[in-house]
Amino acid sequence: MSDIMNSKDMEEQNQNRKYLQNKEYVENKFKDWGDIVKREFPVGEKREVKVYIVYVDDMVNRTMLEEEIIKNLIVNIRISNPKNVDFSDPYELLVNGGVTTADIKQAKDIDEAVLEVMSGNTLVLIENTDKILVISSKGFPKRGVDKPETEIAVQGPQEAFAESIRTNTVLIRRRIRSTDLKCVQKKIGRISQTDVAVMYMENIADKRLVKKVEDMLENIDVEMIYDSGFLEQYLEENEYSPFPQIQLTERPDKAAAELVEGRIAVVVDTSPFVILLPTVLASFYQASEDYYQRWEIMTFIRIIRYIAGFMAFALPGLYIATTLYNPSMLPTELVLTMAQARQNVPLPTVVEIVILELIFEALREAGIRVPSSIGSTLGIVGGIIIGQAAVEANLVSPMAVIIISITAICSFSIPNIALTSAYRLIKYFVIFMSAAAGLFGFVSALILVLLHMVSLKSFGVCYVAPFSGVNEGRYDKLKDTVFRFPYKHRKEYHFYKKLEEDTDEQ
Repeated sequence: MSDIMNSKDMEEQNQNRKYLQNKEYVENKFKDWGDIVKREFPVGEKREVKVYIVYVDDMVNRTMLEEEIIKNLIVNIRISNPKNVDFSDPYELLVNGGVTTADIKQAKDIDEAVLEVMSGNTLVLIENTDKILVISSKGFPKRGVDKPETEIAVQGPQEAFAESIRTNTVLIRRRIRSTDLKCVQKKIGRISQTDVAVMYMENIADKRLVKKVEDMLENIDVEMIYDSGFLEQYLEENEYSPFPQIQLTERPDKAAAELVEGRIAVVVDTSPFVILLPTVLASFYQASEDYYQRWEIMTFIRIIRYIAGFMAFALPGLYIATTLYNPSMLPTELVLTMAQARQNVPLPTVVEIVILELIFEALREAGIRVPSSIGSTLGIVGGIIIGQAAVEANLVSPMAVIIISITAICSFSIPNIALTSAYRLIKYFVIFMSAAAGLFGFVSALILVLLHMVSLKSFGVCYVAPFSGVNEGRYDKLKDTVFRFPYKHRKEYHFYKKLEEDTDEQ
């Protein structure tokens, strides 16, 4: 009997020693943290057990922490005897008798518990036991659900993602009420330990693709993850291509719709944009509003978008090629008018176009950086004044100003800013090729751009799909690209899973 008692006493001493070691470790880890809260207090009917709690001020829900945890630990255990509780086990006493919140877990080690504290949870160390309790108490400041800023829709939901990962996953789950919607959470960044959630439909998404994305996330070795745009650059397969191979969205309805089609959503904490992958070129021309209005008008608008997208990078080069090398392709009256307008202009056509493009880029950047109340005014007034003054001073021709203005308008008609940025860079390549070899250089530049797009793959999916490799009898994929067919004439199928199957077959 004495041996059993001695063994029990030794076990309690070892557990108490572990408690003190963990407490000292936490004290050292959070040394010089002015916003950390550390408190040790006794609990139990006879105050026989000490509890040590740690949390970061303003990162926790203090009302829940004080009313449901600390108050219960100090008061309720002393005045009540919870049923079926082993009072000799302090851990069981707290879990079953003192803490009323349901979200409680036991940390594997003290380092995991420290990380949980920095994520907004509360660490609880209990005397006479080596178990470490972590209570979910996140309550840090966050922005509410607001309207989209970059993907505006006149008709349709007006909700946008926020900077909280949990808010964003809830916005998606609100639209997909299915147990097949999985959410696998990870931490990336050696210092930031940023929460990242991988969401997919288990019965739709390609399992190999899900595994590939999870492996890529696991292999990212970086100190900080600042935003989803930062993570996007680590997931791209061809980092030297100007074309975006991963899509970002700030709209929960778009993310939910893409998940049902077989795509994967990567939600990054502290970022209001969700990553969608894989992606194809056609997806960048689609807007959420396309599906909330009648198919006739939205098909017409999509055709305009594709034409505008082409003109956004090709029009300046085409103007240079025809005016310098092939003016005979233009009507005689137009050629004479352009020649008369350029009679007193000292700059060559190529230099004239490049300078105007760079001035417009500077105006665009200035409009973004200044306060929003005067940003649009600065862009419009600045463009009109500078353009008119340059024409009157005979520094540039009126036709060049018109060409640059049309190019700018076309670039703004593309619903995705990442694709717009790609066209802004490609435009200069087309300009220089056209200046060097006329229409031959212009056509050669277009062929090189097309060959590059065809060679791109986004997680195994051809970038220009479904326009390439569409098998006979599988034309349904084309019913939501340039044209948006009526819903009654479209089969319900999982778009990206079918693309995966076609890629494997080829």
